[in-house]
Amino acid sequence: MKYKIAVLAGDGIGPEIVAQARKVTDAIVAKFGHELEYTEALVGAVAIDEVGNPYPDETHELCMNSDAVLFGAIGHPRFDNDPSAKVRPEQGLLAMRKKLGLYANLRPVNTFKSLIHKSPLKTELVDGADFMCIRELTGGIYFGRPQGRTEDGQTAYDTCVYSADEIERIVRLGFEYAGKRRKKLTIVDKANVLATSRLWREVSQRIEPEFPDIEVEYMFVDNAAMQLITWPKRFDVMVTENMFGDILTDEASVISGSMGMLPSASIGVHTSVFEPIHGSYPQAAGKNIANPCATVLSAAMMFEYAFGLMKEGALIREAVDKSLEAGVVTEDIADGKKAYSTSEVGDWLENYIQNA
Repeated sequence: MKYKIAVLAGDGIGPEIVAQARKVTDAIVAKFGHELEYTEALVGAVAIDEVGNPYPDETHELCMNSDAVLFGAIGHPRFDNDPSAKVRPEQGLLAMRKKLGLYANLRPVNTFKSLIHKSPLKTELVDGADFMCIRELTGGIYFGRPQGRTEDGQTAYDTCVYSADEIERIVRLGFEYAGKRRKKLTIVDKANVLATSRLWREVSQRIEPEFPDIEVEYMFVDNAAMQLITWPKRFDVMVTENMFGDILTDEASVISGSMGMLPSASIGVHTSVFEPIHGSYPQAAGKNIANPCATVLSAAMMFEYAFGLMKEGALIREAVDKSLEAGVVTEDIADGKKAYSTSEVGDWLENYIQNA
């Protein structure tokens, strides 16, 4: 099979980590007899510098005409430190999600035996944790209008908006994934305070009888934040709105011991996007020290979710597990032992797959 991949490396460490994912995907397709056609495009700060738009029309057209998007990271300190900037890299990410109809972000959270000691949580709390966070991506406060400031600049406002249709499609997805796993769904909201959350709960309760084999619980977001840290193994599938999901999934990264190990898939109406959950880490850009594993594992999700190639995805996961066991890791998880460079980790993973 031949697949067209749009490569959006982006900013900071994006180009370095995507390069390692490409080593791995090339090794996979060579072993299994597939073919990948890569086409690179601009996104984020580099796109602003080149054309003044963080998500150019040419990039969107490429994404629409591809079978999957392999995404690195976006963001740059010069925009973070300038609150008056009219155009920001993150606007490109939001535009991509909106234009591609990427309404669901899937973030699997699980532990790696050789990294459990890296988690700040006690081993007995995290050992065996394995759940899926499903975050709604195209609605809520990040997209709601009106948004802005008053004329005197002393008052700012954001609007959180959700429709019943937006809620229904993401909640149904949560039920479907729970049915494929351990049949437990946690729906996270703030229904005691927010009108949008009360609509979330109303729609979810209407859908619930259609899935009698799924155990459903409703949990306020503040309680969910606490439960993630005190009892992460209680979760199977968690579904929630955009901002809550953004915060909770970053919090959940401490369970695995490193944000550099967590992949994600954004799926929806058009082409799906596969990306690590971490940011552009500009302090490490160009130093060849960033952990590429989250991006490599995102490529594994690409084979599984975009192409339906489960064996290929499984071999990538196996390679990452073996690299951790062998201690071939970057400085963020080296734990005082030898730290390998970004490219050395990529080379090791490529070699493992070639000889598997």
